[in-house]
Amino acid sequence: MPQYQTWEEFSRAAEKLYLADPMKARVVLKYRHSDGNLCVKVTDDLCLVYKTDQAQDVKKIEKFHSQLMRLMVAKEARNVTMETE
Repeated sequence: MPQYQTWEEFSRAAEKLYLADPMKARVVLKYRHSDGNLCVKVTDDLCLVYKTDQAQDVKKIEKFHSQLMRLMVAKEARNVTMETE
């Protein structure tokens, strides 16, 4: 289970994983208050994980999640690519 240290690497890998097979991909957001950690997991049986305790990463994760949701509801999901920073 690859755990990424930088947001850019994780977002690119997660986008590729989703676009490879959109019907099989799953996204999980998990917040642990006791640790103050936010964990994003994207999987299609290959699991990509990004964990952070930084408040500024929450905006990046929120933007990524909303872009991913737009891809999921788009009719031409395979032709649309996400714009990640």
